[in-house]
Amino acid sequence: MRDVLASHPWIAVTLQIVGAALAGLALHFVLHLVARRAAARFVLAERIVAYTRRTSQFLIPLLLIHLSLADAPLPAGFLIGLRQALSIAIILLVTVFVVRLIAAAADVVALRHPTTVADNLRARSVQTQVRVLARIAMFIVGVLGVGSVLMTFPNVRQLGASLLASAGLAGIVAGFAARPVLGNLIAGLQIALTQPIRIDDVLIVENEWGRVEEITETYVVVRIWDDRRLIVPLEYFIQHPFQNWTRQTSDLIGSVFLWVDFRMPMPPLREELQRIVEAAPEWDQRVCVLQVTDVSDRAMQLRVLVSTADAGNGWELRCKVREQLIAYMQQDYPQYLPQLRTALLRDAEASEPAAARVGMPEGPAVREEPITP
Repeated sequence: MRDVLASHPWIAVTLQIVGAALAGLALHFVLHLVARRAAARFVLAERIVAYTRRTSQFLIPLLLIHLSLADAPLPAGFLIGLRQALSIAIILLVTVFVVRLIAAAADVVALRHPTTVADNLRARSVQTQVRVLARIAMFIVGVLGVGSVLMTFPNVRQLGASLLASAGLAGIVAGFAARPVLGNLIAGLQIALTQPIRIDDVLIVENEWGRVEEITETYVVVRIWDDRRLIVPLEYFIQHPFQNWTRQTSDLIGSVFLWVDFRMPMPPLREELQRIVEAAPEWDQRVCVLQVTDVSDRAMQLRVLVSTADAGNGWELRCKVREQLIAYMQQDYPQYLPQLRTALLRDAEASEPAAARVGMPEGPAVREEPITP
């Protein structure tokens, strides 16, 4: 058998690779079994084991194969190429392994801070920081992994040395070329630290109402009320003003505007408004106000202020108040809805002689104008 292997080195190398691969799979099975049992009582360790299982299943056998080829009886050129290919695969797998570790940690933090509770301000703040920082860390790890792969090629190392020799010019060119990417990364760090927006925040962006659905390393996904998605670069939230309806709390005060006749009495309307909001589950019992805020030459404007725990309930309550107040006036005070008044005024010059009224129409003149009842 030794003579056969000595005369056929490819068979020996093949058996060596297969043996190393089987040993790696067996080692991974044992390590995974031990790690899963040890991590059963710890959420973070359990998630790490689950997230890295598939990657480590390939990584451990490749490491053993790479070690087994250190003294393989193969031509030098082929052996160098094979070991380089294995090195590239190992670097990529280590990069994926680290990325999965970061994802597992971020998932555990999100699990321990759920946003499904009533008071989720702290949870949304933590999730925003973790998601943005985790994505930035993944991006940096990915760049380092790709750079490590490229550095395994001698020509690329020589190119890197040449670039370092002209670092000034290369830095300027790279800075201009990568300005959008670097700008969004820096904006992501600012958002993670200062948190002008958070996951599930209610925003008004570009005159659109929506919730922050996702924050990536370069853009924010805002889910608009009609289920459209607005994609906004991270730099937008640093350079442009926008409305955040849930910056500190989700409590809001909504307004409803109505136009009524000047003769409309206010006490019945206030009583009806109080009855409407007390029967509405959306009202949080903080604010309920009805005031005359403006007048025109034909009617007066009423403003209703009602408070709710969040924007969704605010919209529902405003629609409910508007509809029921209009229905109440239609039923009990229809004569006080906005009206257009006209008055018949006899021409002041009707008593003048006909000669003095040449070219003027006969009879009363009709003129439309507002009058006070």
